[in-house]
Amino acid sequence: MAGMAANAQTKRQYYELRRYQLRNGIASVMPSSKPAGLTGPFGAFSPVIAEGSPFLTMLFTYDSFAEAENIDQKLAAYKGFVRYERTILRSFEAMPELKLPPKRDGNHIFELRTYESNDPGTLAKKIEMFNKGEMQIFQRLGMNPVFFGEALVGSSLPHLAYMLAYDDLAARDRLWKAFGSDPEWQKLRVTPGLSDNDIVSNISNMILRPTAFSDIR
Repeated sequence: MAGMAANAQTKRQYYELRRYQLRNGIASVMPSSKPAGLTGPFGAFSPVIAEGSPFLTMLFTYDSFAEAENIDQKLAAYKGFVRYERTILRSFEAMPELKLPPKRDGNHIFELRTYESNDPGTLAKKIEMFNKGEMQIFQRLGMNPVFFGEALVGSSLPHLAYMLAYDDLAARDRLWKAFGSDPEWQKLRVTPGLSDNDIVSNISNMILRPTAFSDIR
């Protein structure tokens, strides 16, 4: 309870997920280092398993929504991409700040998951489900949550997104099996009104690897 109270007092961060769609065989001027002037943890990822390759996904961390207004000035040199999409998210109350995965020899792989809901009310129920149980199961099992966020601006609204870190694909498979059979999850998932059929309309995910200049590794 003390940890939850501390989280409630921590200022909630904002995140931006930015996806640059690239084109095979076309040269692009994309970053090889962290953009200058960024204060929060920065992520840059290429796809391992995902639709629509090739692309580059960036994750920006902001202390306020207003910081997102000026990010384009820092990225003006990037050229040669087909288009980009951006999503602005606000962190969940139970995890108000991005958490870097534990250091290890070599990089983690990352899973970015998106849950769409039919309306804001059902999305709020799913967020509450994460805040008050599902997120804590992830943490207990060692699934290394990096961030959880509710999308405020972007496509396919309403939706939430979150990122998990694993040692490798085998660890991912093992951890999701452990999650699926976890007694607390089995109880939570059958709570009236909280089943996926009730509050989630679509789930999508992608497996990513960090680039050499990503803070999140």
